[in-house]
Amino acid sequence: MAYCAAMALFNRKPASKKFKIDGADIQRLLPYDIACIATDKITVEGLPVGCFYRDLDGSQPNWIFMSGTESQAYLDDPKNSAIYSLNTIANYDPAIIPFLDAPRGSAFERKSPGAEFTPIADWVPPTD
Repeated sequence: MAYCAAMALFNRKPASKKFKIDGADIQRLLPYDIACIATDKITVEGLPVGCFYRDLDGSQPNWIFMSGTESQAYLDDPKNSAIYSLNTIANYDPAIIPFLDAPRGSAFERKSPGAEFTPIADWVPPTD
C-alpha cells in the first residue's frame, strides 16, 4: 500500500462501521502495540486473514492484512481499510501471531480457508 494511501487512512475520520468483534471483547494477545492496516473484509465481515505482508518502508504501518478476497478496486478505496493495533487483528485471527517477528518484506498466505500460513515465495513487495 502506498504511503499516500496509508496517510489517507490515518487522516480520515473513522467511518461508522459495525465491527465483527466488539472493542470490549479484544484481549491482550501481544506484549506490544504497533500499527497495522486491515481490510473491512476481516474486521467488519469477519473473514479470516488470507494473506498478509510486512512492509519494507519503516514510515508506514508495519503489517498489511487482507482476506484474499478483495479486488484491486476494493483495495484502492481507502474506505475499505483502516489502521488498527496489531493486537486487535491478532484477536480476529490468532494464527498470524507466530509470523509477526518475520523481517520486513515477508509475506504469507493460506492456500485454502483454515490452512496453515506459508511464505509467499515469489512475493514482490510494493515499491510505491
